Amino acid sequence: MAQQVSVRHKSSHIANARGDSAFTLIELLVVIVIVGIVSAVALLSFGILGDDRNLQREARRMGSLIELANDEATMQGRDYGLEIMQSGYRFVEHDPFTEQWHEIIGDETLRPRQLEEQMEFELFLEDRRILLEEDAAVTERDEDEDEDEDENDTNRSLIEDYIPHVLILSSGDITPFELRIVRQQDRTEITMTMSLLGEFEIQTNDQQAF
Repeated sequence: MAQQVSVRHKSSHIANARGDSAFTLIELLVVIVIVGIVSAVALLSFGILGDDRNLQREARRMGSLIELANDEATMQGRDYGLEIMQSGYRFVEHDPFTEQWHEIIGDETLRPRQLEEQMEFELFLEDRRILLEEDAAVTERDEDEDEDEDENDTNRSLIEDYIPHVLILSSGDITPFELRIVRQQDRTEITMTMSLLGEFEIQTNDQQAF
C-alpha cells in the first residue's frame, strides 16, 4: 500500500514537471510573438521617420536655394524666377535687354532639381491651387529644331509669354506662396510658406516649424 502511494506521488511530480515545461513553452512562444510585433512596429516607424527626414531634407534644400537666389538677386541686381513642376523645380533669370526669361545653364548651385520618388509638389498662390505641369516650359530653341545649338550658350530664351511661378527680384521682393511637398503613399506633407513680408517658414503636418 505504501508503495502504491509512493508511485502515485512520483507520478504526480512528473505530471507537474510536464505541466511546468508546457507552460514555459507557451510563455516562450508568447514572448517570441511579442518581440516580432515590436520589431515590426520599430522597423515600420524607422521607415516612416526616414521618409519624414527625406521630406524635411528636400524642404530645407529648396529653402536654402531660394534664400541664395534672393541674396544674389539683391547683391548683383539680377531678377530671378522659380518655376515649379509636379516633381521638380528650376530657377530662371530675366534679361532686362530682351525682356525675356532665360534658363540658367552652367550654374551648378541653381541647376534644375528633382524630388525623390513618391514625392510631388502642390503650389498655392493667393490661396488658389496652381495646376503644375509635368515638365518644364519649353525654350525658343525647343520650338525651332532647325536652329543650330551653341554648346557655349549659357542662357536659353524661354517662350515669349513665359512667366515663372515665383519672382525673386533685385528689389528684395519675392512672390508670396505656399508650397507643399507631399509623400504620395500616405499623404504626409511639409509646407513651405513665403509671406508678404518676405518671411520664409517650413512646417510639418503637426504645425511644428523647423
